Amino acid sequence: MTDPWKECMDHCLVVTKEAGKMIREALKKEISVMQKSSPVDLVTETDQKVEALIISSLKEKYPTHSFIGEESVAAGAPSILTDNPTWIIDPIDGTTNFVHRFPFVSVSIGFAVNKEIEFGIVYSCIEEKMYTAQKGKGAFCNGVPIKVSGQEDITKSLVLTELGLKNDPEHFNAMMLNMRKILTIPVHGIRSPGSAAVNMCLVACGSADAYYHIGIHCWDMAGGAAIVTEAGGVIMDVAGGPFDLMSRRLITASSRAVAERIVQQLQVFPCGRDDTLG
Repeated sequence: MTDPWKECMDHCLVVTKEAGKMIREALKKEISVMQKSSPVDLVTETDQKVEALIISSLKEKYPTHSFIGEESVAAGAPSILTDNPTWIIDPIDGTTNFVHRFPFVSVSIGFAVNKEIEFGIVYSCIEEKMYTAQKGKGAFCNGVPIKVSGQEDITKSLVLTELGLKNDPEHFNAMMLNMRKILTIPVHGIRSPGSAAVNMCLVACGSADAYYHIGIHCWDMAGGAAIVTEAGGVIMDVAGGPFDLMSRRLITASSRAVAERIVQQLQVFPCGRDDTLG
């Protein structure tokens, strides 16, 4: 049986490599930084140029497909996931890292049909690590199969999350309390690499055992969700229910036992939904 989405994935890989090259070239020059919603919500000309490159190339080949891109949404485009084949794009996941030349910067692309992710690509372009996964076909880094650690003991786990400014003091306090509660289980430690997509890939390849986050977006999660799932990992909502791509929150882990232990510790705070942004 012919794979209907293989050609899409192959074309996307070529475009992703071009995008990564554009990012690496930009790092050699002065970076022009602008603010979006707050002083810590940054965007650069490179974010916008990379997204334009990706969308124009994909649209030319697949004119009937839909697109959800971080910078397009910031400019007012809708963020609605339908049954139509949809490309979900973060041109630079880890923009703050990019601005500071901190080396975890990725291009993240997920492809969904009937609201289900068919494949994901995350290119950690400074490291030159290309993570890929297609539904039912396993996960890979630079063509080599990867899998989660399989760790089931939270006390032997390395956990990833991200810290950021929260304008609501209660949300900020909940974020800090969540870290404290997880650290004191205890766990081996908490790390914050600064790119949600890279974090998910670190769980997928067994370098970390879990990653939780409240307040990210579908374009941060779509590519990595495919990769961690195909690597044998668990992905769920922070409240323990099924993962919802538009919910702005997730836990990924090496096992259900680790994920569910994190669920028990988290104080969940409201973060909105991507499909109600408009």
